[in-house]
Amino acid sequence: MILGSSVVHAADCVVLLHGLARTSGSMEVMEDALRSEGYRAVNVDYPSRKHRVEELSVMAVELGLSCCKLQKGESVHFVTHSMGGILVRYYLQHHEIDGLGRVVMLAPPNQGSEVVDNLEEVPGFESLNGPAGTQLGTGPTDIPSQLGPVDYPVGIIAGTQSINLILSQYLPNPNDGKVSVESTKVDGMTDFIAIASAHPFIMRNKEAIRQTISFLKSGLFARH
Repeated sequence: MILGSSVVHAADCVVLLHGLARTSGSMEVMEDALRSEGYRAVNVDYPSRKHRVEELSVMAVELGLSCCKLQKGESVHFVTHSMGGILVRYYLQHHEIDGLGRVVMLAPPNQGSEVVDNLEEVPGFESLNGPAGTQLGTGPTDIPSQLGPVDYPVGIIAGTQSINLILSQYLPNPNDGKVSVESTKVDGMTDFIAIASAHPFIMRNKEAIRQTISFLKSGLFARH
């Protein structure tokens, strides 16, 4: 497959990476939709609350790549939710992937989250979110601030609705209850779109799924 083409290779593989404190079960609706479009979908389950980002990125991405088993001429794409996008960015800043295609990030904390800034010192925060959860703030020592611009095709889908008004009070508007729309963006991204969805449900949102498939196929989100 040639990057930028709207033609999808029949054997293209898509690695799905769930977010913090979630499991591969949260990505099953997306997985089914991608398979119905002819992709080979690899839905990775990784222990998001047991390790730091540096370890999780290698663990999750390389597990996905090993399951894809790419042959000559095939591409591997990524669809991520929340911290899953940070794992891909961290991995690609330190490694190259042969046959890399496109990356769709759903509600990624690309510039960090003010929720972490305000709550990481609260007792119980790390036990609930693990060591990686404490690395997702907006400070200069946090992981998002240490990652450079992306130089591969990235489409970002942000959510504009919140079901968690307590966490939203720490975030600029609009936000999805975990990250602000503005903080999902990253320098070098190919396309961006915001949809009416809350953070925990965006990976199952019908419009998010439609837009994900559009970007994987064409390199752009669908707009009327």
